[in-house]
This record gives sequence, C-alpha cells and structure tokens, in this order.
Amino acid sequence: MMTILALSRRMDGNASPVRSDAPVLENEAMMTHVIPTAPIEAYKTQARRLRDDLHAAGTPVSHSRALELVAHQHGARDWNTLVAGAGNRLRFSVGDRVSGTYLGQPFTAEIRGLTLLGDGSHRRITLHFDQPVDVVRFDSFSALRQRVSGVIGWDGRSSHCTSDGQPQLIVRPV
Repeated sequence: MMTILALSRRMDGNASPVRSDAPVLENEAMMTHVIPTAPIEAYKTQARRLRDDLHAAGTPVSHSRALELVAHQHGARDWNTLVAGAGNRLRFSVGDRVSGTYLGQPFTAEIRGLTLLGDGSHRRITLHFDQPVDVVRFDSFSALRQRVSGVIGWDGRSSHCTSDGQPQLIVRPV
C-alpha cells in the first residue's frame, strides 16, 4: 500500500494537503480506489453548498454538475459511482441500539465499541447484549455471554460462518 499526499484546491484558491491511504496500483487512476465514508445526504449537502458558493462567486453551475464535482472531489468517477459505494453501508456509532443474531441466537444490544480495521472494509464491534445469549447449541450444556466482539463488514455481517454456513454475527439497526 502506498500513501499519497496530494494538493486539493480550496474554494478560496489556496491549496490544501490531502492524505490518502487508499491502495493505488501503478498506472491506475486514484479515483477508482477511494472508499467513500459519508452518508449520501452529507454528499448532497456538500453539493448544495458548493453550488451556492460558486453562484455567489459568479460561476453558476447546475445541481447535477455540483453533484459530479463532489463525486470527483471524493475520488469517485462520477456521482453514480459515489452513491453506489456509500449507499449500501450501515452506519453505526458507539451507544446505538442494534439487533441481530450471534451464533444463530437472536439478540438486542448496545454498541460499546467500534473500530475501523485495515483498509476500511471491516469494523470490530463490541456488543453488550440486553439478555445473555447462550453460545452453545447442545441441550445439556450452556455457556452464556453478555458481551462479545466480532468483525463485521459494511453490510453488518461477519465474514466468518458457523458450521451450518450462517454468519457468526449479523448486526442491524433497531
């Protein structure tokens, strides 16, 4: 992986350093490797502000052009590419209430910890269950857990599976 330090032109005409840790392959455009992290509404708000600022500066642009400019600013090829990357991501924060399944057992819980891992495609999540969950499916033995940690993707699902092929952890907003 390569760290890139580039300059981004601000609205006032000055240049600001921009650091990107996104992986870049030699001779490939950086635009195809940036991972969007903001919700779509935040990008739309940026586009509205950009359109208003450009209009105030005497350079009116359409809203669709402002959306394209925001997409390029975030490293996407176009607005549709940016939305496709941002739209399917579940947004979680520490303190959020969630539900789901852990080792096939349903739960409701509070998020107590959340850490972005590696290249940003996975997060370590720590959950505190409202009621302890039995992590053993054998009838004559029990092992209750009330706090667990796991690694989930942006879809809220663990890439690790149980012996029956189900994700170990599935988390969704309540």
